[in-house]
Amino acid sequence: MSNIMKKTGLVLIGAITGVMLSLNFSAIAKKDTGEDTHALPIEELRTFAQVFGRIKSDYVESVEDKKLITEAINGMLVGLDPHSSYLDKDDYKELQIGTQGEFGGLGIQVTMEDGLVKVISPIEDTPAFRAGIQTGDLIVRLDDTAVKGMTLSDAIKLMRGKPKTPITITIVREGEKELLTFTLIRDIIKIQSVKSKMIEPGYGFIRITQFQEHTGENLAKAIKELFRENSEPMQGLILDLRNDPGGLLNGAVAVSAAFLPENSLVVYTEGRTSDAKMKLHANPEYYLRGPGKDYLVGLPAEIKTVPMITLVNGGSASASEIVAGALQDHKRSIVMGSQTFGKGSVQTILPLGNETAIKLTTARYYTPNGQSIQAKGITPDILDETESDDKRIRESDLNRHLSNGKKEKTKSDTENNAKKTKNKPKKKENADDEDKSNVPIEFGSSEDLLLIQAMNYFKGITASETKEDDNTGS
Repeated sequence: MSNIMKKTGLVLIGAITGVMLSLNFSAIAKKDTGEDTHALPIEELRTFAQVFGRIKSDYVESVEDKKLITEAINGMLVGLDPHSSYLDKDDYKELQIGTQGEFGGLGIQVTMEDGLVKVISPIEDTPAFRAGIQTGDLIVRLDDTAVKGMTLSDAIKLMRGKPKTPITITIVREGEKELLTFTLIRDIIKIQSVKSKMIEPGYGFIRITQFQEHTGENLAKAIKELFRENSEPMQGLILDLRNDPGGLLNGAVAVSAAFLPENSLVVYTEGRTSDAKMKLHANPEYYLRGPGKDYLVGLPAEIKTVPMITLVNGGSASASEIVAGALQDHKRSIVMGSQTFGKGSVQTILPLGNETAIKLTTARYYTPNGQSIQAKGITPDILDETESDDKRIRESDLNRHLSNGKKEKTKSDTENNAKKTKNKPKKKENADDEDKSNVPIEFGSSEDLLLIQAMNYFKGITASETKEDDNTGS
């Protein structure tokens, strides 16, 4: 057996080394980094080969070579950070479908934490949102299958399926003594990227739920429609990015460019390679995908100057944070809400052939003023206190999260840098109030407290004046 193991190890080391050399491993490793690369880690490769050989000879069941190699690749990437991963044919296809805004499933943005699936945010107007799935919920079972031990992609595959088919998910929710069970009916998830309306004459509302291929175009249409609908000069515009998990980078640049002067710096990235160092500005070359008409041409001139408030919360991530940071740094918009998610890393999709790819973290995002978004997020100018946000999962809570790259501020520092609104919520007095808190409030509705505060801010109405108005006639 010992001789067999040695032979197996030597053959595998030779094979792996040959493959790496054929892929120009050394050239890739030092590509534009200016760093000297080390020789191939022979000792580590020998250990890998020994483990591979042991599994092949001693594991209780026969395992295919392809499965072992694939899982090894998965392990390399998953061990780096929460966002790097291997994409097999199905995963790669799902990623492409997701950016186009339509897929079959439940409507939940999720991540993996301690071997279980955590909900980052339910997507509006989806089965999960309507059922009351909440940010921070921990999914422990899908139908009769325990989630523990699954990869994130495997869990997502189980949640997705044919429309109109049921799935039962079991959830652990902080504050609940017992497991919660929800039976959801899968549906075609058509994400309406941009929603808009006039709140009242002179005040417009635009909500972006996700950054997709056509978000910039849809935003341009929404802006033109709002200005057409408005019978008087626009006095204020509210941009709502709450619970927007992000999406395509060019969509974030397009949205920022709609409100900023031409050529304003929107975001820049820093990484090890020259390809990972970019500066993205508010002009068509950075948001148009290929040749085509600039859809931001012809927007009303007032869109660059109308007073703005941008609403964010702990579910605002990635592209949302880029937009909020750009508008804040250029003093184009007041940012109101709670600390954002802090997903400020760049994932590059690198095709490998055979319709597979890897999603690899290659850089960090920085706002125009040089603030790293990673593991920190965007600090609002006005901090919302109408809703407790302490239970939200954020990037900094995830295992192996990428560091900020700069000295990270403490929570107290973050809170001191933001003005706090005066409207503090009353404590819940009975069980009925507690039950109502599980029902999601529609953003932009008459029950949206943060939207009401934004309107009050525009009009200069203080919290005490609002309270006096509410008591009139009682």
